[in-house]
Amino acid sequence: MGPPAEFADFEGRLKSAGLDYPFTEYVEGPDPQRHVALLSKYPIASRQSLKDVPFEMDGHEEKVRRGILDVTVSVGETKLRFIGVHLKSKLRDTWENEAELRRNEAHLLRSHVDEVLAGDAAANLVVYGDFNDTKNEPSLREIMGGRNSERGLRDLWLKDADGDRWTEYWDTADVYSRIDFILVTRDLLPAVDFPKSYVYRSPYWNAASDHRAVVAAFRLEKAQ
Repeated sequence: MGPPAEFADFEGRLKSAGLDYPFTEYVEGPDPQRHVALLSKYPIASRQSLKDVPFEMDGHEEKVRRGILDVTVSVGETKLRFIGVHLKSKLRDTWENEAELRRNEAHLLRSHVDEVLAGDAAANLVVYGDFNDTKNEPSLREIMGGRNSERGLRDLWLKDADGDRWTEYWDTADVYSRIDFILVTRDLLPAVDFPKSYVYRSPYWNAASDHRAVVAAFRLEKAQ
């Protein structure tokens, strides 16, 4: 999401189109242009977002560029905790060691997830966003955790109507990648309504972004 004025404009356009999301969270991290936001029809019960997340790299302080969005949403009697991120971009023309920056951000995200689950092992946790890495990369493996771990996160591995799973297209290299993920805790996995969950496909998918939307639906009666 862009700066605050652009977010307000986005909210207004949605409302004008009949899509009213009265509950929002907007996280302004150190990046002046790119931010993380959530819009909800349901009340936000608590806010735990982190705007300033420092770490040391190569002897100097860095920060998670877009922060970590973390809110708990109440849907009737069920609470869902959403943690959203946009990890360090692959700029491809910068002097920065973006892979190492992203790996540090991933490590801090995993630490935050572990802290959440240490406080509430049964939390209905959804971790999502643009991770800017594919599933085989170390950053994704760390975020997801051990395959057999009770605190491991499960990849929903969604696809579009034609069976394709890519979420981003880099036209310069003509490369299709899956770098946008929705991950859930093991206990929440049975509540995922897979027939209604998908990667969005349309002839106009790239009119606003080079990423495609990833949609997950939940049957809350199956959530704890």
